[in-house]
Amino acid sequence: MQTYNIFTNKQDLLPDGKADFILAASVTKTCEIEGITQAGIPGMIPLTPTLDAEFISTERVFSLGELAETPTGVPTPALITRATHNLAPFSTIEIFDLGLVKKPQNCILHSFDIQASEAINKGAGIDAEAIFNKGRQVGKKYELKGNYLILGESTPAGTTTATASALALGYDVAQDFSSSFLNVPNNIKKETIDAALSHINDTMSNFEKLGHVSDNMLLFCAGFILEASRRFHIVLAGGTQMAACLLIADALREDLLMRINHNNITLATTQWVAKDKNSDIRHILEQLSYTPHAIYTTFSFENTEIPVLHKYDEGEAKEGVGAGAAFAYAAKNTIINQKLLNQIEILLYSM
Repeated sequence: MQTYNIFTNKQDLLPDGKADFILAASVTKTCEIEGITQAGIPGMIPLTPTLDAEFISTERVFSLGELAETPTGVPTPALITRATHNLAPFSTIEIFDLGLVKKPQNCILHSFDIQASEAINKGAGIDAEAIFNKGRQVGKKYELKGNYLILGESTPAGTTTATASALALGYDVAQDFSSSFLNVPNNIKKETIDAALSHINDTMSNFEKLGHVSDNMLLFCAGFILEASRRFHIVLAGGTQMAACLLIADALREDLLMRINHNNITLATTQWVAKDKNSDIRHILEQLSYTPHAIYTTFSFENTEIPVLHKYDEGEAKEGVGAGAAFAYAAKNTIINQKLLNQIEILLYSM
């Protein structure tokens, strides 16, 4: 399994040593809009982050009895992250509860008195500045156990809120965000985003705009990144949602006259996002005021014996629950493609 650097030649792999793994788990009720996401079991999509948190922490799910999967049967990318941990253990796996409808069990859970946010088509109802500042405070205080930090996310419908957030801040990225769907429900997403943007105007501050159109994960992680990257290296484990965190952090740091230590930040995603014909993560990152480190890996399910996993290579799911950085972490620890594939299959068979 190879790792490719797609934006700069300054850094082609992850830092040395063990990584802490944190999952930023959050619910935006945008995920309850019919047909907007397939990141979970229909009718139970708000449980997806809870199930993902439980599985990567324990290899089991307690809050439902089965893994989150798409309506076509594609299992959560949490399988990838847990399989990586089994072969090359992270120094810790911890969960940030950024507004869950059900607390995950048997996890190292950090709660911050954050509630699930409303659907953005009706107004998200977030105190964006407060959530951002909570992220900053945690970024100042988080005690690193390993050598660096991998920050992943599980937020169903998060690419929709990420798109709305970036557009609200004036970034030219309307066609650039990916989706868990192979065939993206563009009409539903566009209607939702247009409705969200109708709640804002040019007289509002960036925080006010984001309070209407964003989600807690994006805002908290943007604040966390700004502060934590001053202290240690952070790998953003994800695709266009994590790219949106960087856009938000970049815009808000200008408002606050802050600097960002971008040399301490790497974005690691999958080839399914990096090569997606329906999105353009490169163009998103080109909007930043600096050139970021960003990598993707070549892992493929081409040789799997489980047919439903081929759907990843066909363009479903693509990313989430830290999968992109998990692949890169496995590669950094010399775990070959076939060995990781075998472990993913073992986990899926055992469920």
